[in-house]
Amino acid sequence: MVSQYLFFWQLSKINELKNRDKYYISAAIQLLFVSCYLCLFPTSSLAQIVPDGSLGAESSRIVPDIINNLPSDKITGGATRGVNLFHSFGEFNINQGRGAYFANPSGIANIFTRITGGKSSNILGTLGVLGNANLFLINPKGIVFGPNARLDLRGSFLASSAAGVVFNNGFEFSAANPNAVPLLAINIPVGLSFRDNPGAIVNASRVTQQIEGTEIPVGLAVAPGQTLALLGG
Repeated sequence: MVSQYLFFWQLSKINELKNRDKYYISAAIQLLFVSCYLCLFPTSSLAQIVPDGSLGAESSRIVPDIINNLPSDKITGGATRGVNLFHSFGEFNINQGRGAYFANPSGIANIFTRITGGKSSNILGTLGVLGNANLFLINPKGIVFGPNARLDLRGSFLASSAAGVVFNNGFEFSAANPNAVPLLAINIPVGLSFRDNPGAIVNASRVTQQIEGTEIPVGLAVAPGQTLALLGG
């Protein structure tokens, strides 16, 4: 299969999600899909967050914690290159009622996370960053955001079923062919690499937020001025 490189990339130029009515119709259809999925695969049967070891001594580490009053997995470690931090997992799932939070070391602006195990990811709880970094979540097999999925971060968020992220020096942080991160500095992400039949990105989140005393459905959301991008097959 031949990779197709999509050089569209600048966080500041990705359009915000628009057309709210169309979004809610789509979310209703996706909610039905997720409900059927969870009947077949209950959350208790889902593996959670499992590092794949592809980064060697720089592999991710999972620490049980309570974060924002939520039982959570705190994700530390990873490979630091300049302002970028790289994580690699065989499986990445968050059960309902739980959280997963990435540590945000000083000086890190972007956190890149790939899932390499050949299974889609199920985000049924809270996904967050303990800082201001942007978060990129890449799984070629797809990502499902369930009805209670929410984001807790101050930066931008991208979820994609791309095969990898391409950088300006030609390095590809690939989920399809996991590789170690070179020691040289890696600076600017310039595109996503897609292969044949990328998985779906399903957004069925129906979480609400209280605005002026009224519960308003907001679904997945990021802070004002930040970007939310869901790019899949």
